[in-house]
Amino acid sequence: MYICSFPDCHAKYNKAWKLDAHLCKHTGLKPFECEQEGCTKSFCTKYHLARHALTHTKERPFRCSEDGCTQAFTTNSNLRKHVMRKHTHEEKPYTCTFEGCGRAFRKNNQLKSHMCEHTNLLPVQCTFEGCQRRFPTASKLRRHEKVHKGYPCTADGCVFIGKNWTELTKHRKEQHRVVLTCGDCGKTVRDSWALRQHQRVHSEARQVFQCPRAECQRTYTTLFNLQNHIMSFHEERRPHSCPYPDCPKSFAMKQSLQRHTVIHDPQRNKQRKPRPRRSLASRLSGCKTKMIRPSETSEDNSSLTVTSPEPVRLASILQEASL
Repeated sequence: MYICSFPDCHAKYNKAWKLDAHLCKHTGLKPFECEQEGCTKSFCTKYHLARHALTHTKERPFRCSEDGCTQAFTTNSNLRKHVMRKHTHEEKPYTCTFEGCGRAFRKNNQLKSHMCEHTNLLPVQCTFEGCQRRFPTASKLRRHEKVHKGYPCTADGCVFIGKNWTELTKHRKEQHRVVLTCGDCGKTVRDSWALRQHQRVHSEARQVFQCPRAECQRTYTTLFNLQNHIMSFHEERRPHSCPYPDCPKSFAMKQSLQRHTVIHDPQRNKQRKPRPRRSLASRLSGCKTKMIRPSETSEDNSSLTVTSPEPVRLASILQEASL
């Protein structure tokens, strides 16, 4: 037997190459590097390197020998799985060997997870010094190992390593925030979405929407402001009240309330960009329709935007929606 010499590690193997591959977990070294130009991957064994090389050559050397089957695979184990599932119809080839159990599973990792019920010991253990945690699958172990390794910042020259993803995201926002500048007026904004919204001010033909209510001549450049005008002025509805004590303000739109609450709590995070809503015609008409993907509504949505500098009434849009 080949036994691991690292302290508190009781792993042992029947072949030397298996022990060498295991030692990579302790040392972090992967001696077998891919020689393909532009590929930086490395592996613990020659077998894993050879299997990876097939992703560059697109070769599938293991072909199914069953009559009429043209399937081919990169590994012999994948070929055997294919034969069991498609040709011999062995739906559950992995059987528990514990006395009196006999449960069968379709995948080997399912069997390993089941074996933990008999041994009361999860099969995969964290290899970091001083950490005794164990996990049912290797994927969950890899996710756990990030707690030890941390989340390094990818910006050039930055050595920050966050303890978790939230800490890394906060660091990026504070230290590496991208600032975009408008080429027409020099105003700076936080991202490309805000820049596109701002550049509408400089366009010669702005989108203009006029209130569809009779005898109302108010016009707006955004659908949000138009809907806010209809609810608060014409319908006199302000259902969203400020939850803070001694604040009497109320709003027609939920987003307006979210912007207002920052006054009471300046440390509060800025609200997220609004998600796509229903079409303007369905909202103003009160009709609740099923949301359809933009690719399926290219012709319908074209009638909701106005590219001429003159305002247009939405009565025709509401009439089309009712039809």
